[in-house]
Amino acid sequence: MNIPKKLSLSFVLICVSAAIMMVVFLATILMIRASTESSNHSQAIHANALALETAILRQNSQLRGFLVTGDESYLKSYYEGRDEYDRVSEELKSTLTDPAMLKQLEDSRVATVAWRKNWGDRMIEVVRAGRRDEAQQLVRDAGKKVLVSDAVLPLRDIRDVEVKRIEENGKRQKGAIVTAIAALVVGGIALIAIAMILSRLLSRTIARPITTLTAAMTQLAQGDNEIAVDADRADELGDMARAVLVFRDAALAKAEADRAKAEADRAKAEADMARLDAEAAQRRVVETLDTALAALASGDLTHIIDTPFEPEYERLRHSFNSAVEGLEQSISGVARSAQTVHSGAADIYSASEDLSRRTEQQASRLQETNAATQQVTVMVGETAQRAADARRAIEVANGNAKEGGAIVSEAITAMDAIQTSSEEISQIINLIDSITFQTNLLALNAGVEAARAGDAGKGFAVVASEVRALAQRSGDAARDIKALINTSSEQVQSGVGRVGDTGEVLTLIGAKISDTNALINEIAQSTETQADNLKQVNSAVASMDQMTQQNAVMVKEATAAARSLAAEADELTTLVARFRLRSAGGYASSGYDARHGDATLGPDFGESDATPLALAG
Repeated sequence: MNIPKKLSLSFVLICVSAAIMMVVFLATILMIRASTESSNHSQAIHANALALETAILRQNSQLRGFLVTGDESYLKSYYEGRDEYDRVSEELKSTLTDPAMLKQLEDSRVATVAWRKNWGDRMIEVVRAGRRDEAQQLVRDAGKKVLVSDAVLPLRDIRDVEVKRIEENGKRQKGAIVTAIAALVVGGIALIAIAMILSRLLSRTIARPITTLTAAMTQLAQGDNEIAVDADRADELGDMARAVLVFRDAALAKAEADRAKAEADRAKAEADMARLDAEAAQRRVVETLDTALAALASGDLTHIIDTPFEPEYERLRHSFNSAVEGLEQSISGVARSAQTVHSGAADIYSASEDLSRRTEQQASRLQETNAATQQVTVMVGETAQRAADARRAIEVANGNAKEGGAIVSEAITAMDAIQTSSEEISQIINLIDSITFQTNLLALNAGVEAARAGDAGKGFAVVASEVRALAQRSGDAARDIKALINTSSEQVQSGVGRVGDTGEVLTLIGAKISDTNALINEIAQSTETQADNLKQVNSAVASMDQMTQQNAVMVKEATAAARSLAAEADELTTLVARFRLRSAGGYASSGYDARHGDATLGPDFGESDATPLALAG
């Protein structure tokens, strides 16, 4: 195999190895990009589904707050949640492509609209019409019908599917990055090993024989005909070795001619002239070849022999020029391949940098989402705590109302006892009235009997008069007491009625407090459920944030590996950096600025159009 074929085969092997490594790395980069885009799409769907669920729960909780308190400030948040649901629902509908998910979204929307029509908006109108008790009773009687489970559960199914997809995309990203790193490591090691092996083989099969041949020609030029060259090679160096043997044979013939000088005295002048001409021609050929081979050994592929040799040596000049031209073309091809490898590595590095930047932006947005979700979780937890506090306060008020009802019942019992005692006192007063009447009658009879007795009964008459006066005063006092007792009885009866009314009012208040306590319990349970759901969502977002951070780290490692590939491509060019080319177009005359990855124009060396083939490390 001649020298150009050896060089071409060597650099074809290097280029094929680099191309295989670049194709594998490009495939993994495309896989990472596809997985990242799919993960971003799934995260957007997950976030919108979560926003819809939060909006539905927000409407539910604010409606219950309005039913309990009648405060119009709850409606502002209710309508905001409704508008947010409509806006995000349209956005999510334009994002989804899966028919099953579109059906789930439509089921959630239909259930939400039905809940607004049958409960949300209708209950608000009932409360605004001044029938808040009726609205609360309707909600209590509805039971599970007033719940928003039919609207929330399809959205949770959508979020579960997207969480699984995000995890699958993360696994695919990890696998692709591991494959890319393995391809870079294995390919880089293989490329370096192939380059070192080929460099050693080329040095042993080309550079070392050229150096040996140059030393033999120098020895021959100095007059030493005892040289050893490899004339059995089939390439250009074999041709040059055989030409050197021709020189050696000529030198030996010259020596033989010198030994026959004494025998050819008559042809001395002609022999001397021929010898001088032959020596001059031989010396010129040897010196020219020595200069050309020295330039070739130093890596200068621009040096060719332009001056024609004598006819017998002309074939040697053509062989040398052909070998140099073939070697120069092969090295130029290597330079172009090295530049192609470097350009591909630069493109991969740029793509990796772009992917790393997008991954970092995604990680930053996930961190912001995680912080916002944590804040919402804290707010919902505080709402749940306040609802629990309100529930305890209402339970205390309910207990106080029950104690007040018991006290009122005791007061009614006491007043009934007082009324009974008043009736008994009235009976006693009636008895006193009867005794007074009888005493009056007895005093009158005593007065009549005293008058009949004459003077003997005057003292008894005085006593009878006093007894009648005392009985009269006792009767008057009994009538006054009876009037007071009747008045007190009427007042006690009125108090009993009012206390009874108070007991009924307290009973109604206790019933309302029990109803309010039931509503507050439902709100607290709903708020606790929301807090638990938000905690789960917060955990999922934190997991996605951690996964994205890990992806960013692996993308940075892939970027570093791409940068290493570019450095290996630069190292490849150093293998041919010592060669000078006569004409290499835009490849041999340019180098690379390793700091910026751009091609810069190489220096002009002045004496010819030759420029050094070099790439900046």
